Amino acid sequence: MQLTSPINKIINHLEKIQSFNAQDPLDDTRKYLETMTLQLSEKKEPVAMIEELNVPQENHQIPIRIYRPKGKRPENSSAIIYIHGGWFIAGSFETHDAVVRKLANQTGSVIIFIDYRLAPEHPFPAGLNDCIDIVKWVADHAKSLGIDRNQIGIIGDSAGGALATSVSAQVGELLKFQALIYPAADNQLNTKSWEIYETGPVLNKEGGIQAWEWYHPEGKNNPDPLAVPILIKDFKNTPPTLVLIAEHDALKDEGEKLAQHMKNAGVSVQTSFYKDMVHGFMHMGAILNETQAAIDEIAVFAHENLEK
Repeated sequence: MQLTSPINKIINHLEKIQSFNAQDPLDDTRKYLETMTLQLSEKKEPVAMIEELNVPQENHQIPIRIYRPKGKRPENSSAIIYIHGGWFIAGSFETHDAVVRKLANQTGSVIIFIDYRLAPEHPFPAGLNDCIDIVKWVADHAKSLGIDRNQIGIIGDSAGGALATSVSAQVGELLKFQALIYPAADNQLNTKSWEIYETGPVLNKEGGIQAWEWYHPEGKNNPDPLAVPILIKDFKNTPPTLVLIAEHDALKDEGEKLAQHMKNAGVSVQTSFYKDMVHGFMHMGAILNETQAAIDEIAVFAHENLEK
């Protein structure tokens, strides 16, 4: 495994991160992600406005954060739903704030970030249901949100890529495109890339096994395709899709396999391979130029599909 100097610099930095006052392994994972993104993300870009809402459901509320981009605001803006990564067990508004601000400004779309319920407190399908409910809610409330209900896309990274894939398979008729950033698609963790990168960089197999067990306890014996999207057979609702793959990523093979499954099902799929990159490179813009390159690529793809 030949790693570039910037990647080695990042790995050395990651090895020194210690979660402050972690109470247990789960708390440690959540705090580690917060610390990593805070320290390695670029300076946060200003946006025109950020609003936080709690969307009421039958037995709970789903927090969302709405980012409105810089510049003149159109009456009926396009919108992009963002589903964050974190192995289904971590991640929050703050871990992805820098990335989402960039995406709002670069795409010119309103970004709606979902703070979905996390495992193990809320295993599958809680988080997925939250994401599906928000996509429907945005479409239903588009006018009051200043959004064109016919110009909505979705982006998910890592575990969020798995969730976005399943959302699109269910309610893809409401979406113009999806972008999947190094998606976590398979709970088996038995690919060649998992064999190569079992102990990192960034991800490790032991943590992945635990995360999948927390998220989808039935997954070993009775996996649900909506939890494990590599098993999805019916992609009839899935919109045009962009899949970003990182070279030195344990999830590389399953991301490529998921893209191929979609292609085989007739979905328009564009796969983009980021040479030398590691999992989570979207959070490493303070060091890597590829972070901005990926933002630019996603923005071009969004514009192409929102304008159709």
